[in-house]
Parts: sequence; C-alpha cells; structure tokens
Amino acid sequence: MSNSKRPILLVDDEEQILLSYSLILRTSAMGDVLTSNDSRQVIDLLNRQEVAAVVMDLVMPYVSGTELLKKITHDYPHIPVIVMTATNELEMAVDCMKAGAFDYLVKPVEKSRFVSSVQKALELRELKDEITSLKKQLLSDSLKNREAFSSYLTNSKKIHAIFRYIEAIAETKRPVCICGETGVGKELLASIVYTVSGLNGEFVPVNVAGLDDTMFSDTLFGHKKGAFTGADQDRKGLVAKASGGVLLLDEFGDLNESSQIKLLRLLEEQKYYPLGSDTAERSDVRIIATTNKDVEAQIAAGKFRKDLYYRLCAHSIYIPPLRERTEDIQLLLEHFLEAAASSLAKKKPSYPQELTTMLLNYSFPGNVRELQAMVFDAVAQHNSGILSLNSFKQFMKHKGLNVKTNATPHLNENFSITKDNERLPTLEEAEDLLISEALKRANGNQGIAASLLGLTRQALNKRIKRKEAIEK
Repeated sequence: MSNSKRPILLVDDEEQILLSYSLILRTSAMGDVLTSNDSRQVIDLLNRQEVAAVVMDLVMPYVSGTELLKKITHDYPHIPVIVMTATNELEMAVDCMKAGAFDYLVKPVEKSRFVSSVQKALELRELKDEITSLKKQLLSDSLKNREAFSSYLTNSKKIHAIFRYIEAIAETKRPVCICGETGVGKELLASIVYTVSGLNGEFVPVNVAGLDDTMFSDTLFGHKKGAFTGADQDRKGLVAKASGGVLLLDEFGDLNESSQIKLLRLLEEQKYYPLGSDTAERSDVRIIATTNKDVEAQIAAGKFRKDLYYRLCAHSIYIPPLRERTEDIQLLLEHFLEAAASSLAKKKPSYPQELTTMLLNYSFPGNVRELQAMVFDAVAQHNSGILSLNSFKQFMKHKGLNVKTNATPHLNENFSITKDNERLPTLEEAEDLLISEALKRANGNQGIAASLLGLTRQALNKRIKRKEAIEK
C-alpha cells in the first residue's frame, strides 16, 4: 500500500494542537490524517490500522511519549516517528533519536519545517516499502497482474525481470525514467506502469522534444487569461489534466535549461505556476519520463541538470534493444504477420525459414517498430504463395546495417589481429574464414550469407566454386 493511501497519525493530548497540525497536513496535500488525544489508544490503533507515519508529543498523561516511542520503534520499525514537543532540551532530543525517532521538532513548529519533516518521513517509509517489495518481487518468477503486461509481447528473461520490477515499484508515486533505443516500446511500457499502478487519473503522454520554454510551460502548466496575446481565457495544462494519474514526458533529454528548472520545481515541491499567474498550483501527478539519448553524456557536457536527472530516475528502467533479445524475433514476426494480414484483409502468408535466419542476423537499429514496418510492407506487397524475402532485403539494404553487432569480429583463435607478434592471415585465408562464418550464421543459405558479407549471391557462389576447384 502506498503512502498516499495510508493516513498520518497525530498524537497529542491538546485538541488545539491536533486541529492545527492536521489542518496543515491536509492543506499541504499530505493525504488523510488520523488524530488521537489519548496515548493509551495508539498501540491498539496501530494494530488495526496501517499508517504512513506517526507525529507525537513527548509529554502526555497516561503513557509518556518516551515510552510510546520505544514501543512503536520496537514493534513497528517500518513506521517513521516524529517527536514534536515543547521540551527544548538537547539531551532529550539525543535520547529520542537514539530510541529511533526520525526527527525531533520543538513547538511551536514553523509550517514549512513541519511539512518538510513529514514529507521526508513519508519518503523514507516509501523507500523502505520499495526495498521490501523489490526483494519479494525480484526473487519471484511470478507476476501478480499478468494481464496488465500482455500487450508487451516477449519471451525475453530480461523483459520479464523488468515486469517484476514494475510490479515492485508500481504503487509508489515516485518518478520513473525509461531509457532505450528508438522503437523498443518505451511508451508502451510507460502505459503498463500506469495500469499496474491502479491510479484513478488519466494517462497523459506529451512529446517535449523541441518545445521552447514558453510552449513547454503553456503545454504543461496552462495559462491565465491575458498571459500573452491571444490568451482570451484561462486554460488548464496537461499537469492538471493528468491529476491523480500519470504524465508521460517523452524525449525529456531534449529539454532546454529553463524548462529543466521548472520541471525540477514540479518534482521537488509538487507545485507549478501557470503562465501569467503568481499563485502556485499544487500537483498530484506521477511523472514518467522516456528518452533514447545518453543523458549522462549530456550531463558531462553541461547540457542537462544532474539534480533533475536523479529526480527523474527515482526508478530507472532500461529496455534492451531487439538485437540483445533475439528470442523475441520469431514471436514478434508471427504477431506482426497476423496483424498486417488482418488490417489489409489478406490471408496470413507463410514464409521461408530463411526469413527468420536473416532477421536473427540483422542489427535492427529501429528495433520492434522497424520489424513491424518491415512486416507490414512485405505483406502489403504480397499477393500469393510464400512471402518473398526481397522486401526485407531491400529494407535492410536501405538501412545499410546488416551485421547484428558492431563489435570488431575475431576471425578465430589462430588469427588474432590485435597482437603485433602474431602473423596476419593472408587475404585468401581471411576470405575463406569469413565465408565459412557467414554460411554458418545463415544456416547454409547462400543468399543470406551473401547479404551478411555485402556481396551478391552470384559473387559468393563464384568464390565458393573457385575454392572447391582449388581443393580438388
């Protein structure tokens, strides 16, 4: 259960204190508040009711605050306890902290100091809950809400580990950063996080790439009438539209510096200012941010704020590219063939085994989206019989990337070209080895092997026949 669903418990024998500070918490959007003016009732209440945090007086009749603090920290160590008392003694404060108190506040407590302390206590509780949930979820192979993940087709163990991580963090409202190459399904995964979170508000996606600061502010925060020329009425922004739900910031790595500062304020204070307004609006939205950029490199280059990046990455998910989870290619191929045939009112075509081999040896710079485009294009051109490979070959040739990995290939153990004291293979030896490796990867299919080597099928066949003639 997330902190937003658990109340905060205030314990004090003075009714006026309970009234004043519970009002502060409610007006600061801290959620529900429970109050108790009798310290004898607290333990029974904690047995019946889960609470996010406890704020308690130290000097109370019946059960003293000191005794109650020790009891709570012993029996409920996961609940942070804030001591709030008129006793301004250093020794007493030290004793309370040693007994496990999260903070020690001296009455009367300034509103901002009080709210800040409670907020930090809630964050600590949330972190403890997340760690517990992560331990349970990551050590388990099962998913509690398997249906929510059904739209993300995969056989990959890496992706299933991500699913378990999502279930572990779903109920928190902390930001989530999803990174990965173009076409891996970042927005789809963000929508799954939203579904698993069970939030009541909307899922609102917005691509922030290329937005200047004014457009960014108007889009997210809205504006007041007269804020600029043409602003003839108030307009709510997307933060307000996504209230109680999720705001997806797609391609956040392209934000300019001014927009980064405003987003940081939204994350830190849960407040924002509509254009033309001096009054802050309070936000109740969970932020999910996605990017295909290397943001850490941008930070090193001074183009992105480090504090904002770490705020956005309270939870971080990296989706591996398709070439690193080739076990998904067959599954996705079948799915896209079915979808393409259905949308084009055609019968699902059969395809040669060579197609799978060719796809397994392709780098897929556009990942799942690229595979989908390939399949839909091929099915659109298909008339009858077995699906042709020509469309796929043309697609790959256009991209200019055939090899699955960009790593420098080793010919074999005997021909290392990284050491100066070993002889280089002759061109003829190197050619033989490359042809042999290409045919191995292509399961003996000369057409696919030729495409891997950047040759025509005829040129490869000529080389193979020449080699066979020499060996005879």
